[in-house]
Amino acid sequence: MKKISSICVFCGSNTGNNKKHIVAAKRLGTLIAQKGLTLVYGGGKVGLMGIIADTVINKGGKVIGVIPKHLANRGIMHTGITKLHIVNGMHQRKALMAKLSDAFIAMPGGIGTLEEFIEVVAWSSLGLHKKTFGLLNTAGYFNSLINFFKHIINEGFYNKEHNALIFIKSTPDALLNEIIMGHSKNSCPLVSV
Repeated sequence: MKKISSICVFCGSNTGNNKKHIVAAKRLGTLIAQKGLTLVYGGGKVGLMGIIADTVINKGGKVIGVIPKHLANRGIMHTGITKLHIVNGMHQRKALMAKLSDAFIAMPGGIGTLEEFIEVVAWSSLGLHKKTFGLLNTAGYFNSLINFFKHIINEGFYNKEHNALIFIKSTPDALLNEIIMGHSKNSCPLVSV
């Protein structure tokens, strides 16, 4: 399996109420730049999206944004990144982000973040990709989602042996290391902290 060169981060267009999410976004952005990875993200200059993009750029890294026209027209697109793709809609956005990325991380965010991450998990379980992915569970943000995954496994609606293998860590350092190691092994368990 090839080495990871780009990582897609799904995260909020708001910063949320817990300052730990901001700290985590800055740390993850720093690590992405230090490891020579390219950040692929939703193309915004606001919220956690803007913070992680600014951090990667400020640390000398590369950032590729993908934003649909209807959001670009609202003036929230980040014009200070390495490359910005403006696409027709949300479906094209997600498809291009997936194509440009070797792995995926979901940070705290809202419904859009959750939807993007769940789609990547679904694509994996259907055998459409074998890329690694994980949840950055800062301050226990994803605890309810983790419990829901366990619930659907217990209820027989999701087979943990499928390709959908999720890394879950509470710190950017631990999660990024797991993503990179899991990518090289092409396998990882459903884990939680």
